Amino acid sequence: MPWKECKPMDERLKFIARLLEGEQMAPLCREFGISRVTGYKIYDRYKECGLDGLYDRSRRPYRQANRLPVQIERCILGLKREHSSWGAPKIRDKLIRQYPMIKPPAISTVHAVLDRHGLVTRRRRRRYKARGTDLHSAVQANGLWCADYKGEFRLGNRQYCYPLTITDYHSRYLLACEGLTSTNSDFAFSVFERVFKDFGVPGAIRTDNGTPFASPHALFGLSRLSVWWLRLGIKIERIKPGHPQQNGRHERMHLTLKKEAAKPAAFNFLQQQERFDHFIEVYNNERPHQGLGGAYPGELYTPSPRAYRPPDEPDYPLHDRTVRVTRCGRICIGKRKINLSQVFAGQILGLREVDDGIWLVSFLDYDLGFFDNKEDRVEPAANPFAPEKV
Repeated sequence: MPWKECKPMDERLKFIARLLEGEQMAPLCREFGISRVTGYKIYDRYKECGLDGLYDRSRRPYRQANRLPVQIERCILGLKREHSSWGAPKIRDKLIRQYPMIKPPAISTVHAVLDRHGLVTRRRRRRYKARGTDLHSAVQANGLWCADYKGEFRLGNRQYCYPLTITDYHSRYLLACEGLTSTNSDFAFSVFERVFKDFGVPGAIRTDNGTPFASPHALFGLSRLSVWWLRLGIKIERIKPGHPQQNGRHERMHLTLKKEAAKPAAFNFLQQQERFDHFIEVYNNERPHQGLGGAYPGELYTPSPRAYRPPDEPDYPLHDRTVRVTRCGRICIGKRKINLSQVFAGQILGLREVDDGIWLVSFLDYDLGFFDNKEDRVEPAANPFAPEKV
């Protein structure tokens, strides 16, 4: 049975009709679930305005103390139409000169007036476009690791499995193959932390430009995971989009993994992970590798001498001050809130005044960008991870 819909106007009409028929106010208000004060107010409005008095009235205040006078708003629009290239600061200065007797509006108020009338041209911010980084080979174990998600596949229980794989570039040693429920960065953090504790920390990690290794909307494509790697002293390498052959050794391992451990898929995650663990043992210690001259990857790989430990807080001796980024990705200086990126949430940055009112923002040895005393956002500097032009 559908709910019976009732509208306030219909209820008020019924209320007034029954009052006019001679019913008493108190029991009628009790039946309609309103107070007698409200009942008399509805009746008085009906006597004053007729049926029009029963419609909902605007709750807008009669007077707004901080509302900009209409005359000043017209002056602002006139100045803008006369000088189309002027912005809010110049228009405000002109108002002060023309009308020194009135209290000048704030720059933000002038900008809001212009924006409300469609007279503000918004700048389109340049979005980060992935281009990859410089790639290097490794001549010894742990000089470079490769990481990626093998394409997801469906288990027997209809759940999707996302295998996260990590290999050593030099020895082809398979460090991890973990079946995950998604590519969420929290799952990736736990896998990498376990691998770092078991095998040490590598010199660099090569990935593609997908999540959680990179973020298309963050500064320089960084992600929370890659920022953590930088804190650990790990260099990041990203292949060029659409060029999986730049991570060819790892992709070739995925082909073997798919044939031997994912087709057909197991029924659930526990059974599938058992297959992955068996594949790791065979791949590392029983299967001859043609690229290694028939040797096993386990015969060539040794753990990294760099043991894993939580990173120390960064120090910026050449900067004027340090600041910790808030959880929402902002730099707070006094009452100012300067937008940066959530991937740096909780990180300590260095600030250095490079010019009058111009501040440089740095993270570790990387210059992220600049902000001034007017704009509450960090404008990106040159991408420190971009490939060098030859």
